[in-house]
Amino acid sequence: MTWKTLDDMDLAGKRVLTRVDINVPLENGVVTDDTRITRIVPTITDILDQGGTPILLAHFGRPKGKPDPEMSLRLVQPALEEALGREVVFMESPSRADIDALPKNSVVLVENTRFSPMEEANDPKMAEALAGLGDVFCNDAFSAAHRAHASTTGVAHLLPSCAGRLMEAELRALEAALSNPERPVVAVVGGAKVSTKLDLLSNLVEKVDILVIGGGMANTFLAAQGVDVGKSLCEHDLADTARAIAEKAMTTGCELLLPRDVVVAREFKAGAASEVVKTENCPPDAMILDAGPDSVAHICQAFDRAKTLIWNGPLGAFEIAPFDAATNAAAAYAAGLSRSGKLVSVAGGGDTVAALNKADAAAGFTYISTAGGAFLEWMEGKTLPGVAALG
Repeated sequence: MTWKTLDDMDLAGKRVLTRVDINVPLENGVVTDDTRITRIVPTITDILDQGGTPILLAHFGRPKGKPDPEMSLRLVQPALEEALGREVVFMESPSRADIDALPKNSVVLVENTRFSPMEEANDPKMAEALAGLGDVFCNDAFSAAHRAHASTTGVAHLLPSCAGRLMEAELRALEAALSNPERPVVAVVGGAKVSTKLDLLSNLVEKVDILVIGGGMANTFLAAQGVDVGKSLCEHDLADTARAIAEKAMTTGCELLLPRDVVVAREFKAGAASEVVKTENCPPDAMILDAGPDSVAHICQAFDRAKTLIWNGPLGAFEIAPFDAATNAAAAYAAGLSRSGKLVSVAGGGDTVAALNKADAAAGFTYISTAGGAFLEWMEGKTLPGVAALG
C-alpha cells in the first residue's frame, strides 16, 4: 500500500486538518493516562515547524451523535496544552474565517466529532464541511483507521492527504511484522475466547511460521484434541473450528504451539493454592489458569529461532498472581532478544499492552501499538478504510 507522509507535503502557510486519537481516560475531570496525547506531539510539532496550522479533529467517548458536556474535548485541552508546552485554541464549530483569523503558529482543537450523527455515518456533508476548514488532511489516528467515518475517510477523499508521524510509525511497524517480515515469524495469540479471534487465527496460520496459542483459548484447542480441561474456561462448541484451524496450520506449514504443562487451581483469586501439572493431567475439579514453566521454555525456544514476533493477548490470567508468571517470563525474554537486536517484536491490543506493562517488558519491544480494534483488523488481513483512503 502506498501512502504519503508529512515529508511529502508542502505545509507552509497551510491549514492542516489533523485527525488524532486523544480518547484518554478521565477521573474527576483530570486525564489519568496521557499516553495517546504524548504520542501525537511529534506530528503537531512537525506541522508547526513546516509553517502549517494544525487543526485537530478527534472523538471522545461514545456520545451517540449528541453533544454531551461530559464528553467534551474541552476536558482534554489542559493535558494537550501541557504536552505541547503551548496554548491550544478550542473551537466548538469553527468556520474557515475563524481559522484564518488566528495568529501564526496556532494549534486548534475542534469539539468532539461524534457530537454529530453525521460523523459515524460518514455523511458527505460533514466531510465537506470539515474539508472546508483546511488545505491538507493528515491522519495520525491509526486506532480509528478501521472506522469509515467523516473525519477519517470522508475528508481524506476531499483534500491532499498523508499519514502523521504516529500513523507512519504504526504502519511501518505492522508492515515489517506481517506484510514483509524477516523470517521465521512467530505470533503469540492469547486471551479468553477463540470466538473473538477466529479471523485472526485463520489469517495468521497462512502468514506466520510458528503460532503460539495461550490463555483460555488454548483450552479450547486442547479440548478439541481430546484433553480433559476440567472446569477451565473453554468453548467446547468450537471444537470443530479449533480442529479446522489446526488442520489448516498443518497444510500451510505453520507450527502450532499449545501448552505442554499448565498451572491449575480450584479457585481464581490472588494467592490461590496452585500446582503445575502436565497438560493431559488437569484434575477434573480444577481450572487451567496459566501456562507452566515447560511451556514457557518451549515458547522462548521458538523466540530464539525467530526473527520477527507479533504478540496479541496474554498467556494466562495475568491480572492476578501467580497466574501472570508465564506472560511475564515470555514477555521479558522477548524484550531481551529485542533489545539485543535479535528480534523485531510488535505487540498490540488492550489486554496485551496492559500485560506487557505489568511484566515491565513493554519498553523492550520494538513497537507497541495502542490501537486495539485497528491492530486486530490489520492482523486479520482486513483493509482499514482510514489507511486505504490515504492511498
